[in-house]
Amino acid sequence: MYREAIEILKKWRVEKNRQPLIIRGARQVGKTWLVEEFGKKDFKDLVKINFEKTPSMIQIFEGDLDPKRIIRLIEISSGKKITSNDTLLFFDEIQEAPRALTALKYFAEEAPEYPLIAAGSLLGIAEHEGISFPVGKVNFMNLYPMSFKEFLLASGEEGLAELLSDDFSLIDSFYERYTEKLREYMLVGGMPAVVKNWVENHKTDLMRKIQEDIIESYLSDLSKHAPAETAVRCRQIIMSVPSQLAKENKKFMYSTMRNGLKSKEYEASFAWLESCRIINVIHRVTTPNIPLSAYEEKHIFKLFIHDTGLLSALSRIDPQIMIAGDSVFDMFKGSLTEQYVLQELIASSWAGITYYSNERSTAEIDFLIEYGKNIVPLEVKSGINTKAKSLRAYHDKYQPHLSLRASLLPYKKQDWLINIPLYGVSKIREICKKEL
Repeated sequence: MYREAIEILKKWRVEKNRQPLIIRGARQVGKTWLVEEFGKKDFKDLVKINFEKTPSMIQIFEGDLDPKRIIRLIEISSGKKITSNDTLLFFDEIQEAPRALTALKYFAEEAPEYPLIAAGSLLGIAEHEGISFPVGKVNFMNLYPMSFKEFLLASGEEGLAELLSDDFSLIDSFYERYTEKLREYMLVGGMPAVVKNWVENHKTDLMRKIQEDIIESYLSDLSKHAPAETAVRCRQIIMSVPSQLAKENKKFMYSTMRNGLKSKEYEASFAWLESCRIINVIHRVTTPNIPLSAYEEKHIFKLFIHDTGLLSALSRIDPQIMIAGDSVFDMFKGSLTEQYVLQELIASSWAGITYYSNERSTAEIDFLIEYGKNIVPLEVKSGINTKAKSLRAYHDKYQPHLSLRASLLPYKKQDWLINIPLYGVSKIREICKKEL
């Protein structure tokens, strides 16, 4: 299994002013596997401490935080010699050891020659519990579910994955194969354990069981760490995602969970879910100006979970129905497709993603993205019926230099619009660079 994020780790290793690296991401997106793979392939040795599995190691950080003292004690405990630059130090589930988080500051200042990576599924929760991060003394990296390209690689489709870097005239020659694999990806998603099981067994019941277990693990973590009332509301929010997205107007409605709810009562729960990287909140703008973040309406938003496979599991739709034909693209009025596109945008490091609608919500653009000084509208179509009335109205009103539509149709450049096949959404940055 290959993760493109390993290239980021390789660059981090050789940076002149390298600092300890914190990897953030939801539970089971593959943080531990990624660091272990990096340690095996790029270092002579890897020394790993999992503070959740071996809480006794927390004691090492109870005294002073001199890096040399800490390294000496880790050497004794692990039975391994730690040499600068040749040994990768890995502190896993570091949120369980607040003093170890603090120690990263001193590794940055006094022992930068030691490559050190920290990760934790509950780092977002740690922030809520008052544990301070050594901001300014660490580097950060976010890890997300596997992208469509990474799914292709894991599925043994190296040729299709490599071809995604080529011109659309070649990519679209394999339209049927790409669409078939995309149907699978929409169902399976990008959680590594789910992908691995699917590639090895192709059994939908096993795949769905793993997805459901992952969702329950999120809820279990929240129940252990969040205040009881907050945890209950987190569960309500997560379980409501399919019904929220099944509406014609996908704006999040508290009444979908229960009548009489007040948004203020759920602010803490949304904060917990976002900080744990479980949900993606996409805010509305009615005035598309740079920077988009300054024009977000914080009380109006669309809510997505962070993985298409987990969304399909939450929906409880029979996987056999989803994988047959192109019906998967139309699930929840096309929202599963919208979820996929958002996932690809996030995996491609697009920041500040919003959506547009007018005040009356009669015209909506699924996503707005920033490229330099340009705002690029992106409409998502789940089928081959690609009439873009809202996009046309937006284009006529705001005259963007580039308007994009993602659909099941092959690549096509028109006078004011570029259609991108859904399987080629990862190339949007490349298209922006070329056209803008």
